[in-house]
Amino acid sequence: MSDARATFTSMESGTADDWGIITGHFLPFAAGLPDRILAHLRLLDGDYGGFAVDRLTHSLQTATLAHREGRDEEYVVCALLHDVGDTLGSFNHADVAAAIVKPFVSEENHWMVEQHAVFQGYYFFHHLGMDRDARERFRGHPWFDRTAEFCALYDGPAFDPKGETLPLAFFEPMVRRVCAFPKRSIYAGDPPR
Repeated sequence: MSDARATFTSMESGTADDWGIITGHFLPFAAGLPDRILAHLRLLDGDYGGFAVDRLTHSLQTATLAHREGRDEEYVVCALLHDVGDTLGSFNHADVAAAIVKPFVSEENHWMVEQHAVFQGYYFFHHLGMDRDARERFRGHPWFDRTAEFCALYDGPAFDPKGETLPLAFFEPMVRRVCAFPKRSIYAGDPPR
């Protein structure tokens, strides 16, 4: 990669040559996204937060359960990454994870990741004085059942110290394939939503 840099100091004065330089730097940087996602996921290793397993193990178990049940690769990657936002989005982890996967996955998988925190609340919100039925505001949404099922079958039961936990290396090629090129992005020709 060249050391060339754009010359503008304000976007309004940028030229096609400037943006050609920037694009030349962006493409290799974008190609490294799967590495950065995996590195961020590894930050969950050893972070128990009071749970019986650490957050990385939980993520791996969630993905393992989905994989073992025959879910497609995109779904399994969503299962793996659903809590990747825990470190930076302590109060909105699902939003962070959803933002990461959004360009690469279907609308239904994106919505599932984005809303899973509300849906998982069905199992514990009442213990915290919150409304366990908060997910009901989404009743009738086309992906309500998909998200409820994700929490019931994969996310909820993935806190077992003795549960099957495939290693991150098993899922790494899936992450690399799913996150190789955006399906939905302003930079892939899709209008922003």
